[in-house]
Amino acid sequence: MSLKSYLVAFAVIAPILAFDEAPTPLPKSQLAYLWTQRNVTSLDLLNGSGGKEHAPRGVFTFAGEDKEGTNPKFDVVDEQGNKWKAKLGEEAQSETAATRLVWAAGYFVDEDYYLPELHVRGMKKLKRGDQYVSPGGIVRNVRMERTVKGQKKTGNWSWFRNAFTGTREFNGLRVMMALIDNWDLKEVNNAIYDEHGEGFRYVISDLGATFGKTGNPLTRSKNNPADYEATKFIQKTTADHVDFFLSSRPFILAAVDVPNYAKRTHMEEVVKNIPRADAKWLGTILAPLSEEQLRDCFRAAGYAPEDADGNAAVVRQRITELTGL
Repeated sequence: MSLKSYLVAFAVIAPILAFDEAPTPLPKSQLAYLWTQRNVTSLDLLNGSGGKEHAPRGVFTFAGEDKEGTNPKFDVVDEQGNKWKAKLGEEAQSETAATRLVWAAGYFVDEDYYLPELHVRGMKKLKRGDQYVSPGGIVRNVRMERTVKGQKKTGNWSWFRNAFTGTREFNGLRVMMALIDNWDLKEVNNAIYDEHGEGFRYVISDLGATFGKTGNPLTRSKNNPADYEATKFIQKTTADHVDFFLSSRPFILAAVDVPNYAKRTHMEEVVKNIPRADAKWLGTILAPLSEEQLRDCFRAAGYAPEDADGNAAVVRQRITELTGL
């Protein structure tokens, strides 16, 4: 097949392959939740959704390595019997900060905390991430995700077909992904949690690929304050709609893997054609956050003072752009 013929064929089948699988159906008797109103000015963004009372403390016991996903992880149990997921690598900081901003906007997130140093009893050699482990079970730069008792994951949800498509709150979440430069918008990163049989919460359960630069596999980054500051936010505005910047399309040569190329290209649509009023609404939700609260998001994630200040300034600028729509 010639290159021209291949590209023609690709143009025909890519939109078909781009569609995500249908979301997990919900029982008709149950409610689904995506967003809730919060008193933004009173939020403790140092401790996030779990609060100070749930913050990890003391010595933890190794419970096994988690080999799923692209980042090294392992499970631990604290002295009170609570289970935690310890995530290592460059996403540990960015994910901790991102959960706080997304939570401040009214959305549901995992209870994440950052520890510069974690003490683990019975620490085993890891197949991934062992470079972060020192003798004596000392693990460096860790994002700790607390397992909430009674909460059960029932499936994943799609950005393109879900119970909230078209609502102001869902469109606000789409804008939120552009605000934090989240370039990894795969369906597998979106979880549906059964909340003790009382309803279902739609959550983005992986927010690590944030606060960097979107792009192809060679140019994108995460947890990079300089890149985050240099990226543009609003791409185009019309009288009624807004497009935000998001680049996730691989090189054209990577189109030999048609399903992956199609899905990565389709991801860019998550932050496109958003009603202008809904984008401005998200800005008004975040605008009351103080400069101290914004810095707390990044201080909680172990950023150096200058990087915490820089990231907070970018977030403030983007909030201002939204409220000015």
